[in-house]
Amino acid sequence: MDYMIEVNHQRIKTNGIWLHVAEKGTGPLVLLLHGFPELWYAWRHQINHLAENGYHVVAPDLRGYGDSDSPLNPNSYTIFHIVGDLVGLLDHFGQQKAYVVGHDWGAVAGWHLSLFRPDRVIGLVNLSVPYFPRSPTTKSTEAIRELYGDGTHVIQFQEPGRAERAFARYDYTTVMKKFLLITDNMIAPPDMEFIDFLDTKSALPAWLTEEDIRVFAEKFEESGFTGPFNYYRAMDLSWELLAPWQGLKITVPVKFMIGDKDFGFKSDGRSEYVLGDDFRSLVPNLEVVVIGGHHFIEQENPQEVSSQILSFLREHPVDQ
Repeated sequence: MDYMIEVNHQRIKTNGIWLHVAEKGTGPLVLLLHGFPELWYAWRHQINHLAENGYHVVAPDLRGYGDSDSPLNPNSYTIFHIVGDLVGLLDHFGQQKAYVVGHDWGAVAGWHLSLFRPDRVIGLVNLSVPYFPRSPTTKSTEAIRELYGDGTHVIQFQEPGRAERAFARYDYTTVMKKFLLITDNMIAPPDMEFIDFLDTKSALPAWLTEEDIRVFAEKFEESGFTGPFNYYRAMDLSWELLAPWQGLKITVPVKFMIGDKDFGFKSDGRSEYVLGDDFRSLVPNLEVVVIGGHHFIEQENPQEVSSQILSFLREHPVDQ
């Protein structure tokens, strides 16, 4: 289908799987990492803007998504697998270092690439999901259950097959609208499936077209949602494997952006964390920018997000 944006598509062998990437432009390498439930196409506005301003932009479908491989075993989706895929992309393009931009799960990947391999990251721009310290005693899903109960998507996605069955009651267009247009509470009653809890908006906002929705829906209809769900199902395994990095700081330069109406910013003291000293103590070289929008700000407020990314890249030029 016509994606309304001219990019070069290719599949690259990395870390034992094939990743599909969309790329455009020449210059320093910028990786754009999407979140759940998105694709490379979530970055359509930023790809054009950054390419036009002298950057080589590469936006992969992360493993489990779109035209990339989707391993069957949930244990193949730890944060180490995701970061390994990204290091392989840098090697493929012959780049020792790159700029990294991540949103949602892509932000989680960006945080951990910067944690594990700061030698490969010039600077990091992350959206919507801040860096949280690893609890030394409580597994990730246990901590989330303690905070939010059993109605959160993170908990409901744990059981293999459960979310797949719930999502299957809706067509893919409806699923995408439910997620991309989340504006408020993300905690369902414990006896209700999360996908049933989400509203189906009657009209699209100005920033999202029916054609945009079709791009996402058609790809997820081909690939399904099990790969994306497996990121959640591997969270506790990632927690176990992350023990050796307990307490380490992220030292690369970082700009963090979040929407002022993002549920993750408004709820349970999150804004105090994002704007406070605890976050900065873990990420010492940090700039925080709150912009207008909800969770999917790279699509909802693309001009501001693109401008903020570009200003960061120019403030941190590649070493000559």
